[in-house]
Amino acid sequence: MDKTGTVTEGKPTVTDFFTLNPDARELLQMVAAIERNSEHPLAEVIVEYAKQQGLDIPKVIGFEAIAGNGVEGKVENCLVQVGTRLWMDQQRIDTSALHQYQDAWEIGGKTVVLIAVNYVARGLIGIDDKVKPSSQIVVRDLQRMKIEVVMLTGDNQATAEAIAHEVGIKRVFAQVRPDQKVAKIRELQAEGKIVAMVGDGINDAPALAQANVGIAIGTGTDVVIAASDITLRVAN
Repeated sequence: MDKTGTVTEGKPTVTDFFTLNPDARELLQMVAAIERNSEHPLAEVIVEYAKQQGLDIPKVIGFEAIAGNGVEGKVENCLVQVGTRLWMDQQRIDTSALHQYQDAWEIGGKTVVLIAVNYVARGLIGIDDKVKPSSQIVVRDLQRMKIEVVMLTGDNQATAEAIAHEVGIKRVFAQVRPDQKVAKIRELQAEGKIVAMVGDGINDAPALAQANVGIAIGTGTDVVIAASDITLRVAN
């Protein structure tokens, strides 16, 4: 099963914002400008957080989303990048000053995105999404039925493991892109397993289609519902 919106409530909120930038509000403005152009589920949360701080959101030039890594674009002639530590590392951006904050937030089960401006690390944002009250019960019931429960998520390893531990899931595949989710499903099938995949987001649609049984959360996107065999909805 996917993590965000499946094991968790799918109602993320920004809980932490740390910056090395002299002007924290200016940095948040630039981040919100980039994220306003993104289709990622967490982007809207960051934009809303900026609006709650009373910030105006400037325009972006040359926006680009790099699947599984982050987003970037130019704001007021500055290249702003928001994404994963791995992506920053690949571009040789030194994020070491932020690691203590990122590590602590991720151990607490939060999703963390890093911020760089003109290839210099400037800050990070922590986003929390509470575990559904029913998740631990469902996982335990499935395990009692001798069904192995696996978490498959694009989130960071530490964050994924923290949430998995909270609900009792022992096997975790983290930091996987949408195409890699399909590969992981195939790996499980190659082990001789019959796989049911549960998810709610557009990134889960290919994995649901690959699984022997695709199960969509009814509050999820139209794409993932269309790709599933079964849709779970809460009765009124």
